[in-house]
Amino acid sequence: MAWRLKVIFLAGFLLALPLAWNALGYLNLNPRFGFLLLKQSAVETGWYLPAFYSHVIVSAFVLVIGFFQVYQPWRLRFPNFHRVFGKIYVAGILIFAAPGGMVMSFFIQRGPWVLMSFVLQSLLWFFTTLRAYESIRKGEVVLHQQWMVRSFALTLAAITLRLYAFLTSWTFDLTHPVAYAFIAWWSWVFNLMVAEVWIRRRQPQIL
Repeated sequence: MAWRLKVIFLAGFLLALPLAWNALGYLNLNPRFGFLLLKQSAVETGWYLPAFYSHVIVSAFVLVIGFFQVYQPWRLRFPNFHRVFGKIYVAGILIFAAPGGMVMSFFIQRGPWVLMSFVLQSLLWFFTTLRAYESIRKGEVVLHQQWMVRSFALTLAAITLRLYAFLTSWTFDLTHPVAYAFIAWWSWVFNLMVAEVWIRRRQPQIL
């Protein structure tokens, strides 16, 4: 791995740690804790809270695990851990994180473009992860790596969404639906674009 890529990788991992730690704070299961205090009308529906915990808490583990899964030196040195972590990553997304994110999308109330962004992101996150799992089950290692790169690119949207929101907060009014819709779409579309460029430049071996 080139040193520039290592720097980017390390920076992403260091950004993921506090994000994951903050998400794990919701293990207190207090429905009025933190961000949930702003979503009490959604909590009262009975749908939002289970989806929130499924998405936010499990995504914390998925995000951190994902870095280990795509880091080649660790993967090659600890293949057994790679398989175990891979099962946790896949199950976490398919059973909890992606479905939870999908349900949460309908309670954002930021307009149709934001809704479309998060719904499509959840569907693609589920699909790319499922394809990565199906590929490795068939012994198609290179195809598995390709789909896993796409899946992890969508996982990283947890970081890029917050990063873009922070960087644009001084310039744009993010309470405006159009402004928020822009960063909502760009947080994962750009990630997928980078992933596709990476895949095509590294064929037939990805990482």
